[in-house]
Amino acid sequence: MNYLSNITTSQRPWLLLATSALGLELSALFFQYVLDLAPCIMCVYQRLAILAIFFAGVIGTVGCNKTIARSLAYTLWGTGAIWGLIIALEHVEMQASSGSLFFSCEFIPNFPTWAPLHEWIPFLFEASGDCGEISWQFLDYSMPQWMITIYALYTAVFVLMLLNRLVCAKKL
Repeated sequence: MNYLSNITTSQRPWLLLATSALGLELSALFFQYVLDLAPCIMCVYQRLAILAIFFAGVIGTVGCNKTIARSLAYTLWGTGAIWGLIIALEHVEMQASSGSLFFSCEFIPNFPTWAPLHEWIPFLFEASGDCGEISWQFLDYSMPQWMITIYALYTAVFVLMLLNRLVCAKKL
């Protein structure tokens, strides 16, 4: 228990978190620019969630010995993982009901007016694909289905680490 609680006060776990998220971001760009798979609006939101996890890892790596930095890193990690999971679940639901009359997918991201990421960084956040189209599969799972697995893992590890940290801190 103490090992898991103290692991977040060292750089390696946070660096692993940042590296895994960076790998996913680079994979998304590979799918977009090398395999020519256009990202939809839900893909763009999932990229943002992965980016939050990446920044959580970076902040945790740099400030692993500072409570405020770790708290910010935990907040970004949890937000990115849980929000990403929700978005991925919605995306799978959209793909399942793409033939329905009630299916709708926006084309312009709904970012705040003070942070139009799709205008600032269009190569990463511009949506040009269709949410209902399944253009890639691996082992009979679509990209959003794989993202559910990835976000579920990020969420499970986040909950395990956070609860362990809180329980061990309470014992002291």
